[in-house]
Amino acid sequence: MAACSGGSKPAQTTAAPDQTTAAPDQAESQAEDSQEAEGEASAPSGDMGEELHFKLAENQPDGNPITEGMYMFAELAKKYTDGTVNIDVYPNAALCDEASSIDQVMAGTLDFSRVNTNSMAPVVDLFGAFGMPYLFSDTESKYKALDGQAGVYAFSELENYNMVGLDFYEAGSRNFYTTEKPITSVADLKGMKIRVQQTEVAISMVQALGAEATPMDYGEVFQGLQTGIVDGAENDFVSYYTSGHYEVAKNFTLDGHMAPPALVICSKKAWDQMSDAQKEGVSRASKEAAQWQRQAMQDYQEESRKECEASGCTVIDVDVKEFQDAVSSVYDKYPQYKELVDLVRAAQ
Repeated sequence: MAACSGGSKPAQTTAAPDQTTAAPDQAESQAEDSQEAEGEASAPSGDMGEELHFKLAENQPDGNPITEGMYMFAELAKKYTDGTVNIDVYPNAALCDEASSIDQVMAGTLDFSRVNTNSMAPVVDLFGAFGMPYLFSDTESKYKALDGQAGVYAFSELENYNMVGLDFYEAGSRNFYTTEKPITSVADLKGMKIRVQQTEVAISMVQALGAEATPMDYGEVFQGLQTGIVDGAENDFVSYYTSGHYEVAKNFTLDGHMAPPALVICSKKAWDQMSDAQKEGVSRASKEAAQWQRQAMQDYQEESRKECEASGCTVIDVDVKEFQDAVSSVYDKYPQYKELVDLVRAAQ
């Protein structure tokens, strides 16, 4: 297992000031108003226990709402545990890449990580279900499922891997973008080399569309696009913008083929170090941070789109049904996901 190494700059537990960070203060203020109304019942009970220090790995850079959500989680965890749980956030893969962070959390050598369900799938196969093409009909029903039975079912599986799942966070809807030839229909994908995450579902989906799926570490994608190793990639608008991919891949196709959520995982080793009151405070912090981050991500999707279009990117609308029909056979390849898929669809 690849070890996580320290970053070159001090980790932050508070977000750098920018357009996405004023909202956490507002959200925290609103949360405080709500908590005062609820009374003492909302506060963690019991002795907090000893002071603890943890590290959290995040692969996105500062400015991305998902990274800002991690800063907010750390701030609230400290607040709701009376300063006894201190979580240092390391953005931009300063500790290690996403795949390595999962290995390390599972082994207990890293305390927390924020990962995508697609990245979790090679380790915990069940999470591949969240990356099935066109699984979620809309954002509201998506979180009705994830905060309900579908989420409970998925998180229970993590226990078999020495991990604890806290909450699901928004990672946007994934779309294709290319450097040269724009994608206006399924036919345009034929023969293209498209960077995908290292998951069987993502590979199967791109192959079903007639393209060549090319797994590649996220940090290598910019150079891969720039040098022509791949013709395109796929991600949400925020990542497309904050990663700088829009600078080298100007054609963005709004097909919305998948919307796998992110989640925060905690090692069982770190979790077991916490008192019950600390666990309650950390869980509460994650839930509130997730609620803020989901909305912030949706807001920033629109801001990112405007910035990309202003820089000369072309946003292409397509017949989504054509894409849905082309990938429908992918569901037949993964019968092991049926129970979780059914739980998601029952909430929609």
